[in-house]
Amino acid sequence: MVRMPADLSLVSDCGSCFGLCCVALPFAKSADFAQDKAGGTPCRNLRDDFRCGIHSRLRDSGYTGCTVFDCFGAGQKVSQLTFGGVDWRREPGSAPAMFAAFPVMRQLHELLWYLNEALDLPAAAPLAPRLSRARQDVDAMTRGDAETLAGLDVAGVRAGVSELLLEASELARAGLPGRRRNHRGADLIGAKLRRADLRGANLRGAYLIGADLRDADLRGADVIGADLRGTDLRGADLTGALFLTQAQLGAALGDAATRLPEALTRPGHWTD
Repeated sequence: MVRMPADLSLVSDCGSCFGLCCVALPFAKSADFAQDKAGGTPCRNLRDDFRCGIHSRLRDSGYTGCTVFDCFGAGQKVSQLTFGGVDWRREPGSAPAMFAAFPVMRQLHELLWYLNEALDLPAAAPLAPRLSRARQDVDAMTRGDAETLAGLDVAGVRAGVSELLLEASELARAGLPGRRRNHRGADLIGAKLRRADLRGANLRGAYLIGADLRDADLRGADVIGADLRGTDLRGADLTGALFLTQAQLGAALGDAATRLPEALTRPGHWTD
């Protein structure tokens, strides 16, 4: 049984969004996107009802990047709360402010996701008061108007929360066996790490693009911000991996033998 996230407002609800990820964000033609698209310009596949016209065949159509994107519920928050359910097509004048608010909200919601996870870590209990205050502060920011959102120092907010999350991570990993290697921000693109013992490792922001992590032990590893595009996780054990997101899994390769934290689901494109 998959445990659903406690805060469902951080789960994307595309039916309550005005297709903001398909309009507000820019695309660069690459292996992830089949076209160039400027920010603020609707994707050519966006329908009038704000649904994707090729949703069931995005991967086959060259839009892998769309399949792994997760707004953490920011789309519906901006659409339904910040702008009160009035979409940018009915009110074209609201479009610039709405499109500017969306990426800010997305970052704030991502931080809320991580803070919720940190509060669930038994070893991080000594930090609970500070984590709770940080969550309350960030949540309050998400309820500001579009002008307030646009004026936020998001980088500063992220920096403060990131340091707190690192403290929580260090407490959670302190009791784990192994060397708890520090690969923070490391260039591990294409690295041969099959069967590597990475229990409790610090992989924050590591570049693991195309790395071979088959059958690797990543229990309790901190993977916040790690780039897992094309990372081979077949047979790997990610039980208890810290700050792992569904989007990271969607960008990686895995199979039925890959073990995941209970809050996450196996991507549909993974092999059996």
